Amino acid sequence: MTTLPGAPHPYLREEHELYRSQLRRFVQKECDPHIEAWEQAGELPRALQLKAAEAGVLGIGFPEEFGGTGDDDPFYQTIMAEELARSGSGGLIASLVSHRIGSPPIAAHGTPEQKDRFLRPVLDGSKIAALAITEPGGGSDVANLRTTARLDGDHYIVNGSKTFITSGMRADFITVAVRTGGSGMGGVSLLVVEAGTPGFTRSPLQKMGWWCSDTATLYFQDCRVPAANRIGEENRGFKAIMENFNNERLMLSAQAWGFGQVCYEEALAYARERQTFGQPLIARQVIRHKLTDMKMKLDAIKAQLDLLCWQITQGHMPVAEICLLKNLSTGALEWIAGEAVQIFGGAGYLRGAKVERIFRETKVLSIGGGATEIMKDLASRQLGY
Repeated sequence: MTTLPGAPHPYLREEHELYRSQLRRFVQKECDPHIEAWEQAGELPRALQLKAAEAGVLGIGFPEEFGGTGDDDPFYQTIMAEELARSGSGGLIASLVSHRIGSPPIAAHGTPEQKDRFLRPVLDGSKIAALAITEPGGGSDVANLRTTARLDGDHYIVNGSKTFITSGMRADFITVAVRTGGSGMGGVSLLVVEAGTPGFTRSPLQKMGWWCSDTATLYFQDCRVPAANRIGEENRGFKAIMENFNNERLMLSAQAWGFGQVCYEEALAYARERQTFGQPLIARQVIRHKLTDMKMKLDAIKAQLDLLCWQITQGHMPVAEICLLKNLSTGALEWIAGEAVQIFGGAGYLRGAKVERIFRETKVLSIGGGATEIMKDLASRQLGY
């Protein structure tokens, strides 16, 4: 939210701003100098997880007794998304904090023993977690997934495949949605499949963007997974999956705002520096109007984002408004990134420019966490029509 110079933010406290400064230093020191190399390598170095843990990136919102902060204040989570977005790399965020979708079911429904085994080492940066729900041909139809898990003594025999799995190549612990019962949402359970399990293989996917995020297709062929790795009750996994979607969509909105802010700042700086026909670009009315429209959209998105976070701190969960904000923010980002590249001209089409990378990566935010069309339908149902 944009505030008047010198005026306090209506929702944020001093500790929020201190956390923002801490994360900004982390991104500037540990991420910015290496993004291009990681993009070419196709993955992040595992050592970055340890540095992220030290910087306070990994533990936000998780139980304190297992290495988290114990504070579920959504402002800390959106600040994290906004500051990581300053890197201009969606792949960095997706892979570095893939545990934010893989680990919440464990934190919410796991036993103390499961949390100690599967959550603690993820929060201290020594292990990597991922979530595996989407199946080839399945998309957003979570309730009708086909990967099966048949109980055989004290193990489940898992067969099937998952795709578009973030951190899928590097993850040590993968929270996998499987069918243990009948059709529909009532037959879904969650199992933690560990790297190295016999019969579990994975292959990398080549993507338009998010190059430094190792995205994979996972294959399960007669994998024996201990029944002790089941999270929560059998056939009750669908609810655990759904619980985290609101948070994920809020974080995607914060990312979209953060990337849009980067595009705006980069385009503004370039317009002031770039000389054409004896004048800086910003002297052209059409360029000033583009920049003004960018700021207008960004300020509106940030105001709504902050308002929704505040409502959550007051005990409300504005599901419809979160869906609408996701659509608003990701759609605006697509436009802002396109206009930023336009202002840069040919320079914006070259690799290495933040606006070029963000432009390639905008569409995935409109798809992940529930596609635009799904968000509209869910919002309309929540609104009663």
